[in-house]
Amino acid sequence: MTHDLFIDSHTHLYDERLMADEWQIQRAIDAGVTKMYMPNCDSNTINGMLQLADKWPANCMPMMGLHPCYVKENYKEELAIVANWLGKRKFYAVGEIGLDYYWDMTYKAQQIEAFEYQVDLALQYGLPIVIHSRESTQDCIDIVRKKQNGKLKGIFHCFSGTMDEAKQVVALGFYLGIGGVVTYKKTNLPEIIMELSLSHVVLETDAPYLAPIPYRGKRNESSYIPVIAQKIAELLNIPLAEVAAITTANAEKVFPV
Repeated sequence: MTHDLFIDSHTHLYDERLMADEWQIQRAIDAGVTKMYMPNCDSNTINGMLQLADKWPANCMPMMGLHPCYVKENYKEELAIVANWLGKRKFYAVGEIGLDYYWDMTYKAQQIEAFEYQVDLALQYGLPIVIHSRESTQDCIDIVRKKQNGKLKGIFHCFSGTMDEAKQVVALGFYLGIGGVVTYKKTNLPEIIMELSLSHVVLETDAPYLAPIPYRGKRNESSYIPVIAQKIAELLNIPLAEVAAITTANAEKVFPV
């Protein structure tokens, strides 16, 4: 058992596949993953997320946002709910927000509008943003660049862009969220990490999705963060404890105390 203190910067702990086994939270803590940041999806995920945040206040940190895949015809009502909640209690980021051009382009214009509006909310509340950028990394970067006034910070979650896009993200003062994909054969993440080092990397699982090898295809959980960290340690030929220390310090720079 490792005692290095890790942070999972992105985990859907409230997902019904994970909630069926709430021991997953204790397993993560036992594995040294002491803080787990939970992105919101839409109004239907808020209650479950906040129940976990209230039950595990030292470990489970909630975000508030409307995920781009949940931007539908009622998106303005959903955004009003996000804005209302941000004024009611503490959240650690505005997320998961951004653009998704992979699943459905029907609401592309509304996704962009929702993303920009939520970036403005983050600036209003002094919160970081956690960005979903599937098949849309450059458009997300361009919006962040347009909004960056020196105060905007956050994470490109599950980063899947090019080396050039990774360098643009870092130049904007943002961090790359690296998860189980780094352990897969078909990925450019090892090259990106080896070139850019760990100064702008945070660890994440995106549980219950994208489990690292050897768990690929199974349900992911936050206790697998050390597996991801071990792969990065091997890539960079540095101790696991160093990966833990650097990535945890990076996450602590992003999220408010």
